[in-house]
Parts: sequence; structure tokens; C-alpha cells
Amino acid sequence: MPRIVMKFGGTSMAGIERIRNVASRVRREAEAEAGNEVLVVVSAMAGETDRLVQLCREAAALSDPKEYDVVVASGEQVTSGLLAMTLQNMGVKARSFMGWQLVRASGVHGNARVEAIESATLDEALKGGTVAVIPGFQGVSEDGRVATLGRGGSDTSAVAIAAGVKADRCDIYTDVDGVYTTDPRIVPNARKLNQVTFDEMLELAGVGAKVLQVRSVGLAMRENMPLRVLSAFEDKPGTDIVAELSGAEMERNLIAGIAADRNEARITLTGIADTPGTVAATISPIAEAGIQVDMIVHAATPNTGSSDLTFTVPRASLAQAISVIEQRKDAIGYSDLVQDPSVAKVSIVGVGIRSNPALAAKMFETLAERRINLLAVSTSEIKVSALIAEDELELAVRVLHTAFGLDDQSAAA
Repeated sequence: MPRIVMKFGGTSMAGIERIRNVASRVRREAEAEAGNEVLVVVSAMAGETDRLVQLCREAAALSDPKEYDVVVASGEQVTSGLLAMTLQNMGVKARSFMGWQLVRASGVHGNARVEAIESATLDEALKGGTVAVIPGFQGVSEDGRVATLGRGGSDTSAVAIAAGVKADRCDIYTDVDGVYTTDPRIVPNARKLNQVTFDEMLELAGVGAKVLQVRSVGLAMRENMPLRVLSAFEDKPGTDIVAELSGAEMERNLIAGIAADRNEARITLTGIADTPGTVAATISPIAEAGIQVDMIVHAATPNTGSSDLTFTVPRASLAQAISVIEQRKDAIGYSDLVQDPSVAKVSIVGVGIRSNPALAAKMFETLAERRINLLAVSTSEIKVSALIAEDELELAVRVLHTAFGLDDQSAAA
């Protein structure tokens, strides 16, 4: 009997009527005709986690991370219980579990990592014909406390549970019906992709695409767990996340999509010593503070012995990063610190970049034609990203989307 994991996000669970809609979809998969063993992973109702986070801030500006996790984990516990009740009311054998019963986690509270899944407990329920409803985003730490997995962690919960119970696939239901070549709000004639490789999805998620959380894609890739992205509100084919493209998809565009990310801030340190170890002395303390550093540009000034260092951090972490740097000004030895939160990142992503270096040149030429200045550039095997002024981001996405032949001509007509 096929075993599947169905994950539903916050918009899918936002109120009893939507929970009933989710229950109907789950019942359809669990009915004898479909013949599936079903596990469901749920997020909190849309906006609920933000409300709980705000309550924590009001209670204590610097709260105990363990108590913070107790509070913010409650949203998913509510929706798992409500969904189990609704399924039971529809005649489906179902029960809810708590994250601490099933997911063993390690690391820091608020951003823990999944270590193991108590699969035997779930196996017993599934073999008895029970639909298992599980709160995402949480588990239990080594000290026996509730631990959350970071924002978007319900996707990671779903993939980890699917791998732990050896599911045949993991379906992620969202408020969109698949993965698009770019954000349809920016480019209305963006195309839905039938297939995306794990590599492409990992890069797209990492540079701004919000469909899947980065950690969940990486975990699915390591476990070779088939993923599908589907609409929670419409019965439409979704997007398959696969190891390799197959069939007609093998001939699709070399570029899978254009990603846009406004969550960027730029920091520049001028007049630092042009000596080995200076970059490490700057970046290491920021990383130790748990702040992700992305683009890094180190440019020496000829014949002066000094250099400038530019890098980006998440915009929400800008103040914290600056504080870390200022505390170490003497050790780093910079002349001036310049911050710029009005930047954004545009990226092209596709397996074709591996074998076609001309694609990066085409990206830069396309942006230059529209006089969009590049503030920094970073690359990977299948991605090229450019840091630009935030007010030029939507223009950049549109012209790149057209330049790489990604527009849906039928939609344009």
C-alpha cells in the first residue's frame, strides 16, 4: 500500500472552512479507492506564528529560547488537533500526535535540526488504518524540551517524516499550484514548470523563491525523496521536484527561472588591511552570531596596502551584524562602515549554466542594456546572482525573464 505525506501550509489551515477543505483532500487520499497510508503535517493558521512571536516580545524583550519555543510551537498543535477532529467527523479514522512524540531534534532552540523520527509509533498507527496528523515546525531537544525548527520548518518536518517512515512521496500543498519561472506577481505571464531538479529548486529557494524552504529541499535531495508542489485550493497538476529531468522536460530552457530577493542589505568596510586573515576576522564573528553572509567582494587598492570589503546579510539581521562589527573595530581595523539596506538580489537558475558560460554574459548584457548597475556578483554551478538597487528589481526580473525565453506566449496572447 503506497505511503504518502501531505503537508499543508498556513493559508490552507486558516480557519475551520479551510481545514474542512484540507480534510476532504486527505479523506480522498485515504479512502479505499486510493488505497494510501496517509500522514499529514500541518502549519499553524496563517498569521498565528507572527502573533505568538509578538506576544513573546511583549512578555520579554530577551526571552528564554526554550520558553519561546513552547509558545510559538502551540500554533501547529492547535491545527493538528482541529484537523484530526474534522477528519473523525467525516468518518475517517484519524488522530493527532505532538512533535515531541515523534521528532528528535538537536542544536539551538528556535533553529533546531531534525536528528531522528520515531517511525515505529507512526508505523503502528498507519497499519491500523489511522491517518496520522502531525504538527510541523517542532520536535523535542536532547534535554526533553520542545524545540522549533526555524521559520518555514514545517516543510522540513514533512520531508524528514516522509524519509523516516520510508514514504513513497511527499506532497507539499501551498497557495500556489506549482513552481513558476518567476514570481507571477512581477511577470503575469510566468510559466508553471512541470519538473524542477533538486539542484535547481535548492538554488531557487536559496535566492528568494518562497515555495519551499531551503532546508526541506536539501533534505529531500539527500534522501532522494520525491516531492510535489500542489495547490491546496484547486485540483491542478503541480510541479515535480526530481533528481533529473525526464521526457519532454529534458529539452526545456537552459534556465529554469528568475528569482528575486528583497531580503538583502549591503555592508562595506573601507580602509581595511590588505593582508591574509582580515576577511576571516570580519566574517567569522558574524557567522558565529548566527548571521548568514552571502555575497562577498574583497577589492584591494593598488600600492596602498589597504582594501575594501563588501558583503551582504539578511536585511532583518543588519543591525545585529553592524553591532558585531563595531564591537570588533580595533581587531578588524577599518576606516569607515557604510550600510545600504536598499538593495536586492536577482538570480538566474538552471542546470544549463553548468555547460554554457555564455548564459552569465547574457545576463550581464541584458541588465546593462537597461542601465541596471551590478553592485556585486556571486555564482554557483547552476546559479548566477547579481546585487542591484532595490527599486530596479522588478525591471530586472522582467527583462531577464524575456531575454531567456521564459515568457508564456499563450498567456501573453
